[in-house]
Amino acid sequence: MRQYNSLRDIRTDIANGQVSCRQLTEQYLRNIREKAELNAFLEIFEEEALAQADAVDRKLANGTAGKLAGMVIGIKDVLAYEGHSLQASSQILNGFKSLYTASAVQRLLAEDAIIIGRQNCDEFAMGASNENSSFGNVLNADDPTRVPGGSSGGSAVAVQADLCLASIGSDTGGSVRQPASFCGVIGLKPTYSRISRYGLIAYASSFDQIGLITKDVEDAALLLEVIAGADGMDSTASQREVPAYSQLLQTDKKYKIGYIRDCFEREGLETEVKDAILGVKDMLRDAGHEVEGVDFPYLDFMVPTYYILTTAEASSNLGRYDGVKYGYRSDNVTDLTSLYKKTRAEGFGAEVQRRIVLGTFVLSADYYDAYYTKAQKVRRLIKEKTDELLQQYDFLILPTAPTTAFKIGENTANPLAMYLADIFTVQASLAGVPAISIPVGRDANGLSIGLQLMTRSFEEPQLLAFSNYILDKITVDA
Repeated sequence: MRQYNSLRDIRTDIANGQVSCRQLTEQYLRNIREKAELNAFLEIFEEEALAQADAVDRKLANGTAGKLAGMVIGIKDVLAYEGHSLQASSQILNGFKSLYTASAVQRLLAEDAIIIGRQNCDEFAMGASNENSSFGNVLNADDPTRVPGGSSGGSAVAVQADLCLASIGSDTGGSVRQPASFCGVIGLKPTYSRISRYGLIAYASSFDQIGLITKDVEDAALLLEVIAGADGMDSTASQREVPAYSQLLQTDKKYKIGYIRDCFEREGLETEVKDAILGVKDMLRDAGHEVEGVDFPYLDFMVPTYYILTTAEASSNLGRYDGVKYGYRSDNVTDLTSLYKKTRAEGFGAEVQRRIVLGTFVLSADYYDAYYTKAQKVRRLIKEKTDELLQQYDFLILPTAPTTAFKIGENTANPLAMYLADIFTVQASLAGVPAISIPVGRDANGLSIGLQLMTRSFEEPQLLAFSNYILDKITVDA
């Protein structure tokens, strides 16, 4: 059976009788078993996925199938799915099964998506390399000695290695876009509030956003069209009408584009990454778009601001995992205090513990104003400056990550180096604007390079259409 890169191709072959949803699902299940060493999936819903496939085949036959019929999807292990295990790749939730289904997952099922399994990730979505999972590293399919990025590394590798057509992940500070860059796929973080967070395990609530990983822009648009929108279970979800994103992917407009000069002048940006992104910038200028360099004076403040605020929120959100109500509980306890201490010390991994401690520190009475309050003020400055630039320009372009996929273990001894892997992605998260990573080349080692695009809040139609335009142009020029 052929390898599919888009739902459009799948639906064409289904209509021509060349493949059925069951055959397609069986092929993905074989791929998962054959590539088990990548460690992308924590659990496969084999019998359930095949039953869903059979049901979708019947709907296709009688003309009642939904928009996503034929799409086989994996979900990151931070999204609730009733009756299925939910662990956030952590031992603290060992044995826990979800009592309800996330709104985004429910909307996928309602449109006949086939959910094939739950995917490995950094524990509680905290990481940039997928080395923090309590179930072991996810390996990059292009080079198994290298990381896939994080925290949605399992989700990105699953799409990269043809273990499913698309994945649903989460993006707090780049956790969909950065692994998409490392794995050569498309990663979309919508506007904050565009997708309901109901059923998404919280890391940092004012940043967390469900995101999409695909091989094709149209698939990302269709998925967003299905899962976006108001939700009575999430008061922070936007009430705005959801456009038909998948019908708005053509554009012949000449855009005004700003590229952030500070990013390209930064030490640590690999030359091949820099050259690839600047090459796209020059291509767009040659195609008649207006492209200008812009200054962003807060680049050095973004990572510290992001980590102060997200760890503060994490220290609060993760307080609920205490061994009393659900999940893991230490056996070696003598009283309530020891139950809390030992359960959390044994159940949480090192990185999660580090972020809880840091968050508790910045929220403490003696340091609240010195760190947390100042970080909130800087976040406001970053958002205002980003919004100001996006009033002048249709898009901002910059690298998704400063490097291609690095070696497993290369940065684990240096948390600061690992945190700096997020330097180009946290801006969109701090500002709450939509951003996408698209693959625009490979380095000398064959590793993927991602270009990041940002635009104004709720202008995903423009973002998706322009991403599609760039990818088409790269393909034609190649």
